[in-house]
Amino acid sequence: MIGIDGCLQRIMEIPGARSVTLVDGASGLAIAAAGRHDLVDEHEDAAGTTDVVRAVLGCSALATDGDDVSEIIVYGTSGYHLLNLVNGDFDGRLFVHVLFDEENGNLAMARFRLKNILTEMAGDPA
Repeated sequence: MIGIDGCLQRIMEIPGARSVTLVDGASGLAIAAAGRHDLVDEHEDAAGTTDVVRAVLGCSALATDGDDVSEIIVYGTSGYHLLNLVNGDFDGRLFVHVLFDEENGNLAMARFRLKNILTEMAGDPA
């Protein structure tokens, strides 16, 4: 099991990572952050992405039989955002928002590495 600071540092080591915010989804507040938050600070980031997560989880069109949403991908012209629910459960209310740049990032590798780091952070067996 790794601590929050170690987790954020390892996430920032994923190629293309520009920023990461650990968010308390119940309150919409940033718990911890690392990297460059150029467009908005980590508190605006946390509030905005909490709204996105709540909207996706509340959308019946995205619900499938027994399959819970554990990851949300938002792809833009210059990069992509990964929103991952820690332990795949929003009742736990923690999620991370990681911004990757398009030039240096690799979506498949970022998803794989991020999932492994978050599994370790949650203390779940890999």
